[in-house]
Amino acid sequence: MIWTRAISITNFVVASSALAFQTMVLYPWHVELDNNFEALKKEHLKVLEAVRGKMASEEQQGLKDRIEELGHKKSSFMSHTSSSSSSASAATSPVTGAEASVHAAKPVQGVTLYARYALAGAFVCSFTHAVLTPVDVVKTRIQLDPARYSKNISSSARLIASSEGAGALLTGLGPTCAGYALQGAFKFGGYEFFKKLAIERLGRETASDNRNAVYLASSAAAEFLGDLALCPFEAVRIRLVSQPAYASGLADGMVKMARQEGVSGLYSGLSPILLKQVPYTMATFVVYEKAISVAYGIFDKSSISSLAQTGINTTSGLVAGLAAAFVSQPADTILSKINKDKAKPGEGTMGRLVRIARDLGIRGSYTGIRARLVMVGGMTAVQFAIYGDIKRAFGATNGVEL
Repeated sequence: MIWTRAISITNFVVASSALAFQTMVLYPWHVELDNNFEALKKEHLKVLEAVRGKMASEEQQGLKDRIEELGHKKSSFMSHTSSSSSSASAATSPVTGAEASVHAAKPVQGVTLYARYALAGAFVCSFTHAVLTPVDVVKTRIQLDPARYSKNISSSARLIASSEGAGALLTGLGPTCAGYALQGAFKFGGYEFFKKLAIERLGRETASDNRNAVYLASSAAAEFLGDLALCPFEAVRIRLVSQPAYASGLADGMVKMARQEGVSGLYSGLSPILLKQVPYTMATFVVYEKAISVAYGIFDKSSISSLAQTGINTTSGLVAGLAAAFVSQPADTILSKINKDKAKPGEGTMGRLVRIARDLGIRGSYTGIRARLVMVGGMTAVQFAIYGDIKRAFGATNGVEL
């Protein structure tokens, strides 16, 4: 994958730079420091021998103590310099460098710990969804107008770019970044919190015996909160993608929808979002946890490299993303349809859902599945590949695990 290769290349460049810095700058500096200290020590010893007969015993001892103090300062300085070098080298492996900083710092606990989980989740979700905005635009257009846009992602993207300009592929970027930052904070932070809460309430042994139920319940509760935050932003995003002239951006679109359709208009897609996102997140975390368990049943985590661990995280995330995309595709299609147009007079949300589902049918509900498999599979793989590293960078490494 392009992003995985980009991350690997970036790590290689940073590693090479850190190694070169340590070899070409720090090591010669250490050697020069050693030589200067030895020369200074010899000079002091010469002075000591020259005045040995003229100095009182207390003065001699004081001078020796001074020399030893200089030696301690030198050792402390070299230790500090070496730790700086280690910090630079830590960029070569996000896991290793972050683990070293965690060992050196006091473990984070309580609200601060879960706030950092939330911050890591917000960054991961906002970043990955923003990067995949063009794919999401194509996927949404295919769902809303399959007669015009083919099921081929690249040809549909070229059609959009040629008819509306390349910038059209970034339609909805603002709502995407804002909405998924909030959703990611609740999704990942909430999952870690609710998992801990379940383990405390059930007891570790009972929770371990029913770990799938713990994963499902924790992810469902976290996603529910995330969807409440996401729904208005997703409504605006889909309206902007389906009707590019509707508004100039996130703020304008949200104000216009609220004014014309009320707050209920911003939340008209909540039911399909819940139907899509809750099963999606439940499937994601359960499949990911299972895949990780299988992988580390084959490989010893303590003996493999950080790069291998990243590969396992990426592969497990990819498998989880593909499974979750397939499970949640029908609800995603219904969500796109329900946010495209206003409700008919007197038609409630459930009535709209039933009507749209009936009109689509099973085959129609999987329109755009190829684009969504690419988007969700790749996005989930990248999310889990970097989520652990970001948590370690934030010092949030001591959560409760089964």
